This record gives sequence, C-alpha cells and structure tokens, in this order.
Amino acid sequence: MNQEEKKQTLLGYLFLVPSLAVFAVFMFYPLFYTVYLSFFEWNMVKPVKKFVGLANYTAIFKDPNSWKIAGNTVVYILVLLVLNFVLPYILSFILSAVIKRGKGVYKALFFLPSVISLVVGSILYIWILNPISGPVAIILKHFGLTLPFWSKAEGWVIAVLSVITSWKVFGYNFIIILAGVSGVSTEVIEVARLDNIPLWKIFRDMVVPMSSATGIYVFIITIVQGLQYVFTPIKVVTQGGPNYASSNLIYMSYHEAFTLYRTGTSSAVSVITMVLFIALLLLEFRFVEKGVYYEN
Repeated sequence: MNQEEKKQTLLGYLFLVPSLAVFAVFMFYPLFYTVYLSFFEWNMVKPVKKFVGLANYTAIFKDPNSWKIAGNTVVYILVLLVLNFVLPYILSFILSAVIKRGKGVYKALFFLPSVISLVVGSILYIWILNPISGPVAIILKHFGLTLPFWSKAEGWVIAVLSVITSWKVFGYNFIIILAGVSGVSTEVIEVARLDNIPLWKIFRDMVVPMSSATGIYVFIITIVQGLQYVFTPIKVVTQGGPNYASSNLIYMSYHEAFTLYRTGTSSAVSVITMVLFIALLLLEFRFVEKGVYYEN
C-alpha cells in the first residue's frame, strides 16, 4: 500500500475504536466474566469465590427441574413462532393481496401494542383474564363456561404468557413481514389469480419463497427476542410457577442469581443458553439460509 492507502486504513481503524470499546465494556467483558463465574461457587456476598470446575454444569444436567425448564423453553419457542411468525405472515399476505380498503387502519391497530410497555400489558392481562371477575370470565359465564385458573395450571400458563408476549411483539414482526410481502411483484400474483390458482398456493409457492429474505430475519428475532420478552410476563405474573411450569432458561438464570444467590449456577445456565442459541443459528444458516431468495 502507498502512503495514502495506509493513512486511510489507519483512519478506518481509528473510527472503529469507539464501537469496539463499547462492545468490549458492555458485551465482551460480561460474556467472558459469565463464563468465568460458571466454574465457581459464589453468592455475590462472600469476598472469595470457590472454584468447583464443572460441578455447576453437572448439577444443572442432573436436576430434573432443569429438563422441565428446557422443555418449557422449547414450547415457548414453538408457540411464539406460530403467533409471531406464521400468523403475521398469513395476515400480511391477506392485507397485501386480498384486502383493498382500510389498510392503514389495520396496520395502526396491529402495531399499537408495540409502543406499550410489556409490564403494563402484563398487568392489563392479569385483569382481563382474571378467572373470577375479569371481563373474559364474565362473558364466558353467560355461555355457561368457566375460565380456568390458568396461572396455576401447567400448559395453560405457558399459552397465556405466550399470548401476552405476542401482544407486544406481533405488531413489529407484522410490519417487517408486510414490507417483505408487499415487495413481491403484484403482476406475478395477478397472473396467478387469472389462472385460477388458489390463494393458499400463491401464498405457499410464490409469496413465501420470494419474501424469504425478510422471513428468515423475523424467524431469527422471534426465537431470540421472543424468549427475552417473555421474561417480563413470567416475572410479573407467575415468577416461574407453578412448580417451574412457566419458567424458561432465561428466567432460570435470573432466578438462580437474584433469588437463590447461586451465581455460578446462574452463569452456567446462561452459558448453556448461549450455546443452544448458537447451535440454532448454525443449523439455520446450514439448512435454511441456502434456500433464501434475494432479489437480483
């Protein structure tokens, strides 16, 4: 490189220094320190940490509650993918290709919950879904039905917490997917409709593949951010109960550290969760990314 190219290269690295410094302080250091703590027994009070090696990881894998929480995490992922990925895709296609009037109203209504605090939303749903005096329970009484005590029932509690989370996340995912679906050529869709091809086939064989670049982005953030968002309703509504039936790996990490003061176990759970997310992303890039359609 000549003198000018060296100068420009050095200038480029200098511009990267502020960003790298922020990453080092708020991402890299916490990450490495979490991995470090996972090999120790510490309650955040004792001045000395006791080295235990892989004992924290062994204890996690031997604890039956850990496997139950891991199963809950998988259920959360599946339910959130249906509510925040599949459903927004279908509604985006309907709004883009079927509905002709009032599109702006639907966009605003779907997106509005995204600007409301999830804590507020969680408290609101506690009132709405109160099994005794909530509006839903009162309406069901008129039809001779009763609303179960969902916060104390395994299965029901995950479904309700997923709905609360989706209420917050749905609008953002919907707008992003709608942008991708709207980018599909209307001429292609109109030609298919003139050939009397059913709408569900147009959606499956044309719209989804041609908007897959946007879809894969929403797919990833639904898994990663969905489990982060669901922490709030778990904390506000159930605190992981009943009997760990609503907990997930992220809440388990919090519970171990700030309720039970087992920092080493909490760090080990965080590391295991990070490894699982990395594995999911690698599988996605290996088997899904190759089928994504990018225009031009």
